[in-house]
Amino acid sequence: MSSYKILILSIFVSSVSFSQGGGQGVTQNDIQLNTITTALPFLGINPDSRSGAMGDAGTALSPNSSSILWNTAMLNFSESKSEIGISYTPWLRQLTSDMHLSYLSGYARIKDRHVVGGALRYFSLGEITFTDNAGGYIREFKPNEFELTLAYAFKLAEKHSVGINGKFAYSNLTGGLVTGGAPTKAAIAGIADISYAFRTEDINWFKVNGIYSFGLTINNVGNKVAYSENARRDFLPTSLKIGNAYTAKIDKYNKLTVSVDVSKLLVPTPAIRDNLTGKLISGKDNNVGVVVGMVQSFYDAPGRIIKNDNGDPVLNEDGTAQVKKGSKFGEEMREIMIGSGLEYWYNDIFALRGGYFYENISKGGRQFFTVGVGFKYNIFAFDFSYLASLKRNNPLANTMRFTLRFTLGEKSNDSKETPE
Repeated sequence: MSSYKILILSIFVSSVSFSQGGGQGVTQNDIQLNTITTALPFLGINPDSRSGAMGDAGTALSPNSSSILWNTAMLNFSESKSEIGISYTPWLRQLTSDMHLSYLSGYARIKDRHVVGGALRYFSLGEITFTDNAGGYIREFKPNEFELTLAYAFKLAEKHSVGINGKFAYSNLTGGLVTGGAPTKAAIAGIADISYAFRTEDINWFKVNGIYSFGLTINNVGNKVAYSENARRDFLPTSLKIGNAYTAKIDKYNKLTVSVDVSKLLVPTPAIRDNLTGKLISGKDNNVGVVVGMVQSFYDAPGRIIKNDNGDPVLNEDGTAQVKKGSKFGEEMREIMIGSGLEYWYNDIFALRGGYFYENISKGGRQFFTVGVGFKYNIFAFDFSYLASLKRNNPLANTMRFTLRFTLGEKSNDSKETPE
């Protein structure tokens, strides 16, 4: 028992301290905006209401049908034989009224060691009007994107599980419109997710029984895509996520879960180039392959360029820019995002949730609180979440998510546990 306590505490502390290490003592003057952009960003939008109410901290949460989105390996610890869930999110309602994200997912257990599942994510961008350079009308079009997922989880031992997803993504944003003399096309990607989960119920802290879960995932590993034959191909939103969750069984009727996720895009950071010549003066060229880009993302931050009184970069003899000491490491740390949340259940019928998500201002600046509720009765469960932005005029403000789940069978009582 003591070894579990040491392991769990060390993981929690290291996760939080590692994610905050680059931001302490940093002022606005030290920050150089350098946001990482990707293709098919809808792959990174969370449609799940439960984790959406907990600051998008879902990598180590107890399993349900939405675990295919977060951590497929967790499905082997489900108390249900199968489940189907459907989620709906009106998107960017601060800007438009006809964008929405839908998510359908489900899984089924095959004996004790195997779980299979699938999901469909559909993103509608509403209706847009194409015009020419003079503002003349061309035609109407409804851009849309979708992702199909096949999932499989295998139980290595009683407390360890691995999972893999195979996905197909399709993004049609232009409808074949000709731009710059070249026809556009839909972007198509083959994608994989890899996940690991650890879960133990052998926890007793302060005379309270509990459950600890740890999750590790690499999501959206796939080919680079473009919307035109002549265009440069862009990376998918490949990401690394590390999640921790602890559930305290306070008594027969009350449970409290705390969850913390630390995540990072495994996508190269844009380099800094000379405004006149286009020569790279700090950072690394991001015109590389997918695997090289994933590895490079850990050490390619350009840092803060030192400038002279005229605002021009101060250059070294080899033509590279002088960089403030420690700023490259600091920028790498600022690329790490934190999601944290709390969940309270009463009698496994009613849940209250809250959370906070943090992204550094130099990397996008998404910072928001989330709240939500959940209800469960018999085979039905309903979850709702609401996002409250910390900034004015944030397009994500007032985002609501709705999820309905149907449990189709409980795990049999006489099923044998998989030996360690």
